[in-house]
Amino acid sequence: MTAAELSVVFFLQLAVILAACRIVGWAAKRWLGQPQVVGEMIAGVILGPSLFGLLAPEIQGMLFPAESRDVLYVGAQLGVGLYMFLVGLGFRTDHFLSQAKSAAAVSFAGTAAPFLLAVLITPWLLNTPGLFSDRATLAQAMLFMGAAISITAFPMLARIIHERGLSGTPLGTLSLSAGAIGDAGAWIILAIVLASFGAGAGMAVTAVGGAALFMVFMTTIGRRLLVRLGDMAEREGGVGPGLMAVTLMLFALSAFAMDAIGIHAVFGGFLLGAVMPRGLFAEQVRKQLEPFTVVVLLPMFFTYSGLNTQLTAVDSWPLLLIALVVLAGSVLAKFGACWAAARLTGQDNATALGIGALMNARGLMELIIINIGLQRGLIGPALFSILVLMAIVTTLMASPLFERVYGRKARARGELGQLADPEPGAPPGAASVRDTS
Repeated sequence: MTAAELSVVFFLQLAVILAACRIVGWAAKRWLGQPQVVGEMIAGVILGPSLFGLLAPEIQGMLFPAESRDVLYVGAQLGVGLYMFLVGLGFRTDHFLSQAKSAAAVSFAGTAAPFLLAVLITPWLLNTPGLFSDRATLAQAMLFMGAAISITAFPMLARIIHERGLSGTPLGTLSLSAGAIGDAGAWIILAIVLASFGAGAGMAVTAVGGAALFMVFMTTIGRRLLVRLGDMAEREGGVGPGLMAVTLMLFALSAFAMDAIGIHAVFGGFLLGAVMPRGLFAEQVRKQLEPFTVVVLLPMFFTYSGLNTQLTAVDSWPLLLIALVVLAGSVLAKFGACWAAARLTGQDNATALGIGALMNARGLMELIIINIGLQRGLIGPALFSILVLMAIVTTLMASPLFERVYGRKARARGELGQLADPEPGAPPGAASVRDTS
């Protein structure tokens, strides 16, 4: 296809993507009581070969030709990179300092149990053709599976807590602290796997060492330099075009730095957001970037993921058994371990169950991890599809399960407000932009 033809196809794709995500998102909210973004995750799968391609393969192939995937991929990566920047911008480091004992215990248990599951099932998965790359070692496969099934949808967790008015409660503080600690560990493990896969120990050391140096620089010297951006915003009374251009340039350079050393752009985006000045600057940047990011770019990411998801690839009893084991094991390991750790550190049963329900959701964070694994050639389409299914099911479970085990009792005691519309994709503390339409 020529550049002009790609341009025509891209704009038609974008129109279809936005329409599908809005319609399915609306249906998910109205009939399933789920947030808009959960519907968008499902819409991405619907537009792929699992449904659209199955019912109308010729039309789906014309709308999403192979030559156009690279264009969609770039938009998807920009979207997920900016999304992680916004997540970092709303990240609360003070949660690490409160309830440290319980948070560390819940985080460790919620990571260790899924990793134990990964250790047990990975040899089985490696012996099943097509799930992992032939170049993947047992250690790499175990670490990847452990990171994938132990991740928590931290932004979703933060959004539910914020909307429910739980920010100052033991459940809210403990869940946020444990989620932040656990996800940080999962990303570090993923970085090690990506750095070592197919590149040797030298590349792994370079990548992890470079990422560590970048993190140290950003959290020390970088943080002090970035304070000037906050000062400029205060003097100017907001974030104007010039200041926004500088912010986006820094985002692009951070994403480039992480990609260049062999990690991934999302690490750079998140870390930059985490060290950016708060106050007026953060509020204005979020206000300007969030609408386009979550309304236009993230649906592109969901669709790109959906185009790589072929649920019909799970077409045999052995693969179906693997999918059921991964789903059931992931739910039981994460939910059960977090509940048990919370109980052992002095939380009452309702609070412990609520923590387990919130920590069990994987959401967009899971999709980011498995997309990286697929892009780097670590996993195959069948395992990718199995993990997409697990991400969607655990995300769908989160709100109703939390309501059942904690919400009703807390509301009866007057401790819990009504949930307006928690969005798994919304940055912590950010206003909901997708639900105003």
